[in-house]
Amino acid sequence: MAEHKIIFVEPPAGCEERRRSKRMMACPSGHRYCCSEIPETPRKAVRKSPKKIGAGSPPSPTKIRNSPRSRTAGPVTRKIKRRNLAEIYEITPACELPKEEEEDEDEDDEEDDYEEVDDVKCGNCDRANDPQRFLLCDGCDRGYHMYCLSPILVAVPKGDWFCPHCSKDRQQVKVFPMVQRKLIDFFGIEKVEEEPTKEVRRRRHSGSLVIYKKSRKLLPYMPSKDPSQRLEQMASLASALMTSGIEFSNELTYLPGLAPRRANRAVLEKGGMQVIGKEDKATYELCKAMCLRGEHPPLMVTRDPRQGFVVEANNHIKDMTLIAEYTGDVDFMCNREDDEGDSIMGLLFPEDASQELVICPDKRGNIARFISGINNHTPDGRKKQNLRCIRFDIDGEVHALLVSIRDIAKGERLYYDYNAYQKEYPTEHFE
Repeated sequence: MAEHKIIFVEPPAGCEERRRSKRMMACPSGHRYCCSEIPETPRKAVRKSPKKIGAGSPPSPTKIRNSPRSRTAGPVTRKIKRRNLAEIYEITPACELPKEEEEDEDEDDEEDDYEEVDDVKCGNCDRANDPQRFLLCDGCDRGYHMYCLSPILVAVPKGDWFCPHCSKDRQQVKVFPMVQRKLIDFFGIEKVEEEPTKEVRRRRHSGSLVIYKKSRKLLPYMPSKDPSQRLEQMASLASALMTSGIEFSNELTYLPGLAPRRANRAVLEKGGMQVIGKEDKATYELCKAMCLRGEHPPLMVTRDPRQGFVVEANNHIKDMTLIAEYTGDVDFMCNREDDEGDSIMGLLFPEDASQELVICPDKRGNIARFISGINNHTPDGRKKQNLRCIRFDIDGEVHALLVSIRDIAKGERLYYDYNAYQKEYPTEHFE
């Protein structure tokens, strides 16, 4: 038999009659137990469950103060059986921790959700791989890979996303009417009276023939001569812009809250910026003037079921022809790192990365916003490229111009390299 210690404690004078004395002991979970309220249990009941015995030695005995049952002259003694920590854990009810249980339930729910997602297969390829690029519809919970959609998504949408089945009404193309008055208002066309051009005869020079090296100068685009064909071209662009919720703008836009115009300084470009020549600047200004009077490039915007809106040549286009300037809202790149827009164009890359500028055509833009990008991961991707983006220093500011790099036949689709300056745009799933 184990010996039991008996501690005699004399109560202090003046203590209240109903005051109870307790011996308190802290458990590892932060709860406290009253030894005087713990019922006595035979040791055999304790030995039956050795797996619940905690590690470590029992705590050292503490002083126990007992309250007298009645006021007497002599000291009051009380026999108390000392229990070790293992016995206390055996005879004490289990601790209830509501917060931890709630967290466990939440974790179980999350695990169930992941299990449900893992079971969902892509509605197009019927595979459940590549979860980082897998989207669940907010309408019907169908799943699709971002690169299996038509058109392809290059970034995860921030808000609600609806699959092609649930967004049939949303994907309908809004056809702009081929009405001249409405097209004039949509594009802000100004009526300009053209001065009669004087015929200039070239003077023949006598002497030996001199062959000069071919000059790589920009050529202005040649608008279609047929007025009805020009209306059809403008209507196709207006339909694409209206369907995408984009306002037509043929200039770089500087808005309050975004990058100011003074931030667009060509001298800040890391490594320097190519200054546009006098003849090329005249070509640039001529193209701007033609667009202002309704003579747009000979291009048609059509909708491809796989790629979305694409641009095709409606007439033959020569090499080194200035097609369009890339326009939109100018903003700092640091403000657009999490932007889900798929048509952001780099404009200025200075030494200070926080001052990098980009063109964002998500609210304002022109036909350049719909030109396709090549696949940088396939050998045939480079063969499709027929345009190049060239940045020029024009009057101290940077402008991005799209120029043809070879002759383009009528009906050919326009492509350029999205990663010409930075290799960050995902094009591995482009066709």
